[in-house]
Amino acid sequence: RTHALAPRHPDRQVLETAKCARRFRQPALPLEGGGSLPDAVLAYETWGTLSPARDNAIYVAHALTGDAHAAGDAGPGQPTPGWWNSLIGPGRPLDPARHFIVCANVVGGCQGSTGPASAAPNGTPWGSRFPWVTVRDLVAAEARLTDALGIDRWRLVIGPSLGGMRAVEWAVTHPERVGAIALMGTTAASTAEQIAWGAPQVAAICADPNFRGGDYYDAPDGEGPHVGLGIARQIAHVTYRSESELARRFGRQVQPDGRFAVESYLQHHGDKLARRFDANTYLRLVNAINSHDVGRGRGGVSAALGRFPGPALVVAVDSDRLYPVSNARVLDAGLAGSDRVKMVHSAVGHDGFLVESDQFNAYLGAFERGL
Repeated sequence: RTHALAPRHPDRQVLETAKCARRFRQPALPLEGGGSLPDAVLAYETWGTLSPARDNAIYVAHALTGDAHAAGDAGPGQPTPGWWNSLIGPGRPLDPARHFIVCANVVGGCQGSTGPASAAPNGTPWGSRFPWVTVRDLVAAEARLTDALGIDRWRLVIGPSLGGMRAVEWAVTHPERVGAIALMGTTAASTAEQIAWGAPQVAAICADPNFRGGDYYDAPDGEGPHVGLGIARQIAHVTYRSESELARRFGRQVQPDGRFAVESYLQHHGDKLARRFDANTYLRLVNAINSHDVGRGRGGVSAALGRFPGPALVVAVDSDRLYPVSNARVLDAGLAGSDRVKMVHSAVGHDGFLVESDQFNAYLGAFERGL
């Protein structure tokens, strides 16, 4: 059953049905904004075996609407194949025969981890009461999972977009626990334009009559703010692709129903997300992205990045208009272990980190072999 059809608590459903995901329950998690989140659960998956020396562990951090299922087939509790199958697997840069790979759904998520749809201490869904988490909170929860897995130091922390924000936050907060980082399509601090792109997405969700201030889990037939969430995804998806790609694929084509082809394309992606994601989670994670600033309270971005002396791979997509090459150059300049920005050439835009897997895998493969 999909989110649009009626799972009022999609995260619980995933926890109950997912055969691959594991659960780590931690005590109250202190939050950067004050207070704490009690009994937070992280759903995670692993591939490979941790070596006796515990020196082959790699953490993969997912993007905004990703989850712990970074690799593998679709199946019970996993409606889609692994979102990074091109990177993880036999003979690929992250090979379970050599590495112990971990990926967890973030705290605040809706795909196995504790989030707004989860039961609060009083037994009812958190809904509007769920706290507003930051990237640092997400990393703090991941650090506890790391402890529970018996990993003193990650060989590599890697992530795209929001995952890249967490990777760089890992490196700055816990430099002694991170051997290397690999970042793609991300930034050291969200810019005004990136925050501006998030604003209408938030507004679309909050304006949906079925949002009900965030307390919609008891709505008849699970009728949540799916329309608003779908519109938010349409807005976001424009930033994930490039102007040239949209022009090439759709131009001014008009369908028999009178809609422009590009409108139909965006609606498809909006409806697709609304069927598997939770609107409250979307709001929490957009807020985490908007508030991301690795230099906050640390003397600025340059000073913060200077805390990490290890190897760093910084990759940008040349047509990315959400996290443009200029963002990557700031990361490259501030990270002592970065050897210039590596460019993925693509007409696709931000999603090039997934689409252009051959280019990215070549960069990562060479980087990982050099560690």
